[in-house]
Amino acid sequence: MRLKFLWALVPLSAAVSACDDFSLRFLQGQGELRWVIENEGAGTRASAEIPDTNDFILSVQNADGKVLYEGPYGESPESLLVDAGSYTVGIRSIEFTSPGFSKPLYGDEQVVVVKGGAVVTVRLNCTLQNAGVRLQVAPDFLTSYPDGVLYLKAGETRLMYSYSEKRIAYFPPGPVTLLLYNQGKDETLLSRTLDARTILTLSISAPHGGGSAVASSISVAVDTAKVWNSESYVIGGGGSSGGSPSSGGSGSSGSGGDDGIDGAYSVAQAPSHAGEDAVWVFGYIVGGDLSTAGTTVKTSKVTKATHLAIATRSTVTAKASCVAVELPKGKIRDALNLVDHPDLIGTRVYLKGSLVTSYFGTTGLKGTSEYVLK
Repeated sequence: MRLKFLWALVPLSAAVSACDDFSLRFLQGQGELRWVIENEGAGTRASAEIPDTNDFILSVQNADGKVLYEGPYGESPESLLVDAGSYTVGIRSIEFTSPGFSKPLYGDEQVVVVKGGAVVTVRLNCTLQNAGVRLQVAPDFLTSYPDGVLYLKAGETRLMYSYSEKRIAYFPPGPVTLLLYNQGKDETLLSRTLDARTILTLSISAPHGGGSAVASSISVAVDTAKVWNSESYVIGGGGSSGGSPSSGGSGSSGSGGDDGIDGAYSVAQAPSHAGEDAVWVFGYIVGGDLSTAGTTVKTSKVTKATHLAIATRSTVTAKASCVAVELPKGKIRDALNLVDHPDLIGTRVYLKGSLVTSYFGTTGLKGTSEYVLK
């Protein structure tokens, strides 16, 4: 799989004196490498197939190919001190080695340059890297071809598609052929070349008596994550052609407001939206007691029920990397406070409230009015 390579360098935004605590973290010629999933949680039509981003596989390698980290995103350190040089940071939702059902591959890979004394933040933009096909088989097809079997073929791989199958079959980008095996022989019904981020829905029908008229259409709808194409194919109709765009739109990954949790901001996006009211924010509950925790959140034996902290992944403990969440007295506090519910640490949560610039010394969500645990 070839992934898009991007260059991203985030320089130190302010000068650092020799006696500053920040400068003491670095040895001569070292820099700091950080990473965050920029668009995690973006709503999609196939959101049920997207795994928890904590389980995504993160890989960090230097220019010589030496692996500095390879493992779950949720267990990765918040940053690495590295020598000046170039580094490849990649992430993938699954190990995709062959076509299969319900196997969407989300990922990104970027090459960055770290300079001595600089902090580089890699913002991973996870998009669908493979392509999918979904068949909708009409009842008249079952009547006309009771013993027929449909296959989707990519390269040398054939994937049988049963008439009752509802899942999406995923393939590497490239040509995919729909075959009908009937009475001991294969018949090619159609071939399509699929791009990454494309989901093709094919409606298959076979009216009695056949016919030469082409009864088909192509419509294209665009959402925040994929290009969705749909076609109708009539066996005996000679193929499919023509097309017209539908009224789909291409929103951004974080609309925050009326879209509900599907438009929720991630913890990484939240600081740039401070001042907005009635927005959803999501992350992992990582701890509390922010008034006494210093620069880190308290991850066990929390004593205060009035607030908690969420972060982009469950291993983050630095307060500056969290959003502090106010838990107003009532059902929200009763359900989410870590004094009574310490088992909630590590849980993914969506919260609705007002984003503020500072709450316990970090970005905050005040007036929390709704929540959804995942």
